[in-house]
Amino acid sequence: MSHQPDSQDGAPPANRPLQVLAGVLLAIPCLALIPVGWYSRRSPELGGFPFFVWYQMLWVFLCAGFTYSAYVVVKRARPHRPMARNERGDA
Repeated sequence: MSHQPDSQDGAPPANRPLQVLAGVLLAIPCLALIPVGWYSRRSPELGGFPFFVWYQMLWVFLCAGFTYSAYVVVKRARPHRPMARNERGDA
């Protein structure tokens, strides 16, 4: 059984698969919005709005969700370690 050494700042090692998952979560909105030719059309319309408009508006909310999910995953990948206090009790 091998023990991974802590980093120089004393924090536990980061969970690499969770960091990769966070990267994937951030890449999904980029990949969904890059091919403009795919969603640059009128149909199907939703509430009178052409597909091009409501697809992009939908991704505003989805991007927020993906970004928040990536934030949560990154926090789990490398948990917060409180700052060490010195002799005077300052952080």
